[in-house]
Amino acid sequence: MPTYEKFRLPDVGEGLTEADVVEWRVAVGDVVRVNQAIVEIETAKSLVELPSPWDGVVREVLAAEGETVAVGTPIIVIDVDPGGAAPVEAPAAPAAAAAPAAAAGSGAAAPPEPPSDDHAPSGDVLVGYGTRSAPTTRRARTSAPRQAVAPAAQAAAPASAAARASAPAAAAPAPATNGAARGDARVLAKPPVRKLAKDLGVDLGAIAGTGPGGIITREDLLAHTAEAEGKALATYPGDDRPWLADGRVSPDGRRTRVPVRSVRRRTAEAMVNSAFTAPHVTVFHTADVSRTMALVARLKEDRAFADVRVTPLLIAAKALLLAVRRHPEINASWDDAAQEIVYKHYINLGIAAQTPRGLVVPNIKDAHRLDLHDLATAIAELTTTARAGRTTPQDMSDGTVTITNVGVFGIDTGTPILNPGEAAILAFGAIRRQPWVHKGKVKPRWVTQLALSFDHRLVDGALGARVLADVAAVLEDPAQGLVWG
Repeated sequence: MPTYEKFRLPDVGEGLTEADVVEWRVAVGDVVRVNQAIVEIETAKSLVELPSPWDGVVREVLAAEGETVAVGTPIIVIDVDPGGAAPVEAPAAPAAAAAPAAAAGSGAAAPPEPPSDDHAPSGDVLVGYGTRSAPTTRRARTSAPRQAVAPAAQAAAPASAAARASAPAAAAPAPATNGAARGDARVLAKPPVRKLAKDLGVDLGAIAGTGPGGIITREDLLAHTAEAEGKALATYPGDDRPWLADGRVSPDGRRTRVPVRSVRRRTAEAMVNSAFTAPHVTVFHTADVSRTMALVARLKEDRAFADVRVTPLLIAAKALLLAVRRHPEINASWDDAAQEIVYKHYINLGIAAQTPRGLVVPNIKDAHRLDLHDLATAIAELTTTARAGRTTPQDMSDGTVTITNVGVFGIDTGTPILNPGEAAILAFGAIRRQPWVHKGKVKPRWVTQLALSFDHRLVDGALGARVLADVAAVLEDPAQGLVWG
């Protein structure tokens, strides 16, 4: 007997309750191996590939791409014993009598009984168009995958005929093939609908049919066309932003509503909680960073740094690490439940990274232990991973202090909101060539603005000012870092 296992959406970190299905890497009928990536999901923090826990054959996909699924919900059914012994055949006479009864009932040959509800396959996979839109909470049905058709039905007709016999009766008007499994180019539509689609230049493969058996109706086609026209109106000329394409367009095409999901929702919740929980104070400092720019230029020519990207952000990050080590009281968090201040004896340096999915703040673990070259390597790896959407929940947990580089957007400075659980965040502004009084004369110098926001429950004004002054001192004269390092 085939043995079916349901793979339930796991909690991939930090007590997440749900995730969005981004892309299936397998389809019904595919052979999978243990630890093979079968689906990519998007959590509130990152994109995660889920591996298969079993060897076997995919029998059913229970969650559609783009669907939000709760942790613990079954998302795929895998036959872990596809080569198992088939059920014993019944005598010829009873089998012949059973076939018409099955046809008169559900339209499918009687499947073998699954061992339990958790191992029950769905017959929608057989015709190829039911699983993508079905709800995640559905229960077992009476039909079965083609591999599980009773031997009596297999003996009565060729495999293709058995597949047609198992299709729902409502699909009778459809062509000889009952639709396509994933990757099959054929779709269910009547000739008049196909002609209209051709005249309109619409790909029927992009439309989900709502007719009997998944057939595409004229109304489906016209609705799809109207939606496409609305989206074209909703975007600016030449605009192709994914957050618009994924949204719901108003009938007049002038508005698009996009669901708040994953990273954007998580960021909003965290920022609201931080802004209304921790009393923020921000101090500012304008610094002459001409010597830092000279150091960056020298390091770019140094063979020891040839394999890493050297930027002013690297020096600013090192300056912040030195300042925190000199003033460890700022490296703390407020435990409201216990009414305690928790001082950290390590620095996990967060780097705010803007990605297509929203703002994320992964952190470099034990950044205070890294030399300048290793810090440059860590920053490069962190930002590359974040922009690719591959940051793990672990990479974003237990941060102690953060730096946000608003200067890359041409912004002079800002008042950043604290990352939850941290006491300070540094905004590093744009570096500009400006007139500056240097050694009693006005000269063009490289100048930037720094802003440090801190939690006033933990950090008073004097401490915040000293930390920012130390960061500025290293940027103004990087040699100072040798004295403090």
